[in-house]
Amino acid sequence: MNDLTNQKPPAKALPVTLKDVAKATGVSISTVSRILDERLPKSKSKSAEKVRAVAKELGYTRDVMASSLRRGGTGTIGVLVPHLTDTVMAILYEELAKAAQQSGYFTIVATCGDEVEEEEKAIESLLGRRVDGLILATSRLDSHSTEKLRRSGVPHTLVLRTDHTSNSVVGNDIHGGYIATRHLIDLGHTRIGIVAGPSYSSNSLGRTEGYKNALTQAGIAFEQSLCIESRFDFESGENAGRTLLSLPDRPTAIFAVTDNLALGVISAAKEFKLTPGTDFALVGYNDTPLANMLPTPISSVHIPLDFIAYKAVDLLFGDKTGEIVEIMPSLIPRHSSIYYKV
Repeated sequence: MNDLTNQKPPAKALPVTLKDVAKATGVSISTVSRILDERLPKSKSKSAEKVRAVAKELGYTRDVMASSLRRGGTGTIGVLVPHLTDTVMAILYEELAKAAQQSGYFTIVATCGDEVEEEEKAIESLLGRRVDGLILATSRLDSHSTEKLRRSGVPHTLVLRTDHTSNSVVGNDIHGGYIATRHLIDLGHTRIGIVAGPSYSSNSLGRTEGYKNALTQAGIAFEQSLCIESRFDFESGENAGRTLLSLPDRPTAIFAVTDNLALGVISAAKEFKLTPGTDFALVGYNDTPLANMLPTPISSVHIPLDFIAYKAVDLLFGDKTGEIVEIMPSLIPRHSSIYYKV
């Protein structure tokens, strides 16, 4: 008998399956599945060692998505967010947990930062814990994660961001960016900077588009030097604010596409001995609790995270596919903008 561990992988386009490994090793599919299940204690028997060696040689990789579906429901929903240190994401998760509980589900959360590879690993980890579906606040336009979920038939809903294909519950970001900028224009500002967020995120792109639309409607030319792409973290907002406020002809107003970025702008402004509401106008987005608690309360665009969470859970196990629910935002004006008029 030939040594099966020295066999070359079969030349075929389809992925290697448990059936292929079972056939090559002469054991049952269920035995192969049990040996290769990383969640179970690792057997050190000769048979198990042989199965693992053959699986590696053939190039077998476990399909977490498919195996999760095969095992049936567990009454849990996996929630994936970039960072729980982000106030919006922390509040969103709490609201999702409440909405899920009302529907008889328990939630577990995972974080993945802002990297595509980490997002994919986190999704596999959640599915490996037998969740019945996923709610993702991480969808990137340059990621294939949701495409894989659709192909594997995994129920999922996107929140705050959309890939324009999966079920999604989002704020109307174009309108939100428009009303934030229009507010500043109505106060007399014509030189308005924007901390625009990352280009891989649908919400930052939408808010930037709304900013541009408001400028165009008011007959104000868009200036690339006033549009600073950033990440979503505080430090990125600080760097972007520093760039805008150090311009020879600095903007009299700044729109930051999240409150977190607006806080970064305030930090940068201190370096120039500038204060929002006194030396320049500032508008944020998401209307987080902190926005109204600062020494200079921040004007911000409000979106109802509780309703977004409710709709996300509602869509997750519904019959509809590809539905995008847009929630209209509203502007909450505060000291950071309304007391500084040009």
